[in-house]
Amino acid sequence: MTNVFALLRLLPVSDRDKDAEILALRHQITVLERHAAKSRPGRPGRPRTVRSIRLLVLRLARENPGWGYRRIHGELLVLGIKTAASTVWEILHDARIDPAPQRTTATWARFLRAQAGALLACDFFETVKQPGSPMPPGTWPWTLTTPAAGRGS
Repeated sequence: MTNVFALLRLLPVSDRDKDAEILALRHQITVLERHAAKSRPGRPGRPRTVRSIRLLVLRLARENPGWGYRRIHGELLVLGIKTAASTVWEILHDARIDPAPQRTTATWARFLRAQAGALLACDFFETVKQPGSPMPPGTWPWTLTTPAAGRGS
């Protein structure tokens, strides 16, 4: 309805006045668009994480498969890189890396390889019992009980 009144108002006006008003309206629109473009950010939300930090997070996850996103976040803080733990989680998630330590399943072969030195050291470990001292119950050598003679067979 207001458009009709605006049109009726322009009917008795000369073409020169109409051109001047159109020019003024175009100027107002240009000024408003320029102001709106400056006041609204180009991308909504937080800025992206720096590429070098993203690469560092992925490298830490690749070189330390047992670390979860919280451990990686802690190591970044030690290095002086301030990011949120959720940011580390998102970086790993976007790279399709499981953000939890379940990335690797512990296999027996990996466990034995990691513990080989300790297992080898245990093979050469020997305990010596002092003569005359009693052996604690449940320790080596285990005594085998044999059925007493004469009792059923």
